[in-house]
Amino acid sequence: MSDEGMIIGRNSVTEALKAGRSITKIYMAAGNESTSLQHIKEMARDKKIVVENVPAKVLNQLVPGNRHQGVVAFAAAVNFSDLTDVLAAVSEREKVPFLVLTDGVEDVHNLGAIIRTAECAGVDAVLIPKRHSAPINETVGKTSAGAIEYIPIVQIGNIVQTLQSLKKRGFWVIGADMMGETDYFHSSLTEPVVLVIGSEGKGISRLVKEKCDVLVQIPMFGQINSLNASVAAALLMYEVVRQRQEMK
Repeated sequence: MSDEGMIIGRNSVTEALKAGRSITKIYMAAGNESTSLQHIKEMARDKKIVVENVPAKVLNQLVPGNRHQGVVAFAAAVNFSDLTDVLAAVSEREKVPFLVLTDGVEDVHNLGAIIRTAECAGVDAVLIPKRHSAPINETVGKTSAGAIEYIPIVQIGNIVQTLQSLKKRGFWVIGADMMGETDYFHSSLTEPVVLVIGSEGKGISRLVKEKCDVLVQIPMFGQINSLNASVAAALLMYEVVRQRQEMK
């Protein structure tokens, strides 16, 4: 993502403003007096952010093929978090850590949906490799429904080295795999966990699989043998939530 990116759509722009994202300018469709756009304009005014009314065709040119809903904001690229800082913050809250790591998820809609579910499920951070991953762009932000503004996103280098480091810190590495040795609801997920989600089709890469403590599968009973990556991730994340809630 470039130094200056676009935040597209009413909900995404609203959440970015609420979260204090550094926004340089907002383009708003001239003549659109909807309540939600007026609310955005008021929030921008309070934060002394420039709002320019432009013809709808200008927004259409900026966002071809996307529904801009009458508003586009220009902001600095997402601020990635540092993993050490994330873990220190979790420790201060005396919380059992819960991380999600994506391996080869290159579809921006899947990545955005995973981030959205992770934020809702109370995941402490989403770890995304610098290579072979969807970019953190405006489509990811829009698909995440603004969640990208609230959950720490950590950009990592080598996945295997990151997992080795986390294992030394006491993390249990759980990989989602169609050929996993156990059903996901039969695994204990109450310890510090890093959940690894692979791409659709290829799944988790071989070297990453070798670093997983356990590979879990989601039972399939229909004619199609796999779930969308973000749907599978949601099931697994909420199994972690379920098990931890039962302990309280």
